[in-house]
Amino acid sequence: MQPTREHLLWMYEKMIEIREYEETMAKVYLEGKLPPKIQKGLAFDIGAGPVPGEMHLAAGQEPVAVGVCAHLGNDDSVVGAHRSHHFAIAKGVPLDAMTAEMFGKDTGLGRGKGGHMHLFHVPTKFSCSGIVGASAPQACGAALAARKLGKDWVAIAFFGEGAANQGAFHEALNLAAVWKLPVVFVCEDNKYGISVEKSVSTSVASNAVRGAAYGMPGVLVERNDAVEVYAAAGAAIARARRGEGPTLIEVKTDRYFGHFQGDPETYRPKGESAALRQDDPIGRLGARLRAEGLIDDAQDQALRQRIAGRVETAFAFGRNSPYPAPQDALKHVFAE
Repeated sequence: MQPTREHLLWMYEKMIEIREYEETMAKVYLEGKLPPKIQKGLAFDIGAGPVPGEMHLAAGQEPVAVGVCAHLGNDDSVVGAHRSHHFAIAKGVPLDAMTAEMFGKDTGLGRGKGGHMHLFHVPTKFSCSGIVGASAPQACGAALAARKLGKDWVAIAFFGEGAANQGAFHEALNLAAVWKLPVVFVCEDNKYGISVEKSVSTSVASNAVRGAAYGMPGVLVERNDAVEVYAAAGAAIARARRGEGPTLIEVKTDRYFGHFQGDPETYRPKGESAALRQDDPIGRLGARLRAEGLIDDAQDQALRQRIAGRVETAFAFGRNSPYPAPQDALKHVFAE
């Protein structure tokens, strides 16, 4: 399955938007967390600055998000994990409300109470959480709901390769296969589960082979390439819509930043991230668009300027929005 002209251009735009967003957040997040505290010999202050708490960025992993979400509509569900900005952006979650949530503001998706690992947007059926492996059973629930309602909606579970060693992953695959649920499990293999390399934590070279144990197709996408992900995801999603059951896809992708911002990355070989950036998937897709006459340098520059403006506006919205009122601390947290 090859992408249409419209999908190629959409994937390229969204990949640039995701990268611009993540690299902007990488800078904003560090505000107040480094000097002068480090100069005084104190530790990285994770609670300081305008965006407190942990921050997991997905620069480099854009092909997985756009290659899958290009096939989805608003009625299809996406469940992500702790590193999910790229999925949210590709699914259409509004940048301003998402950014405000990370700033802990009342205008955020969760009124500032969830933070970047707990993003929820009902109109696009997007959600994520910080629990490793939780996306798989949650996506099964969304898929079962679609089945009960008699709809052709599908659910996508995104997770990292480390989550494939969790019990919830295996239980979800088994249940999805038994019930032939319209769900696609998408594993992002960025080589590291936090700081542990996959080769010393996982008994198989590719988690795609685990699909056979549960009677479903297992597909390995060897390259961090949006078009290759698009092809694999298109077949799996079409299969799910036809009522033929789940598929497991693993994509070998690249994480340019650390597991979290502030991660010293001592476990990575020196220069590994810089080397990975030499084969940037955004540049590769851009070269294809130029070769096919779908975009030229002037159009590319104009596109990047528009995207930079959107991201800048979203961050300004997040900074300038009000914090939740103290008396509202328990509102929207428990059922009333």
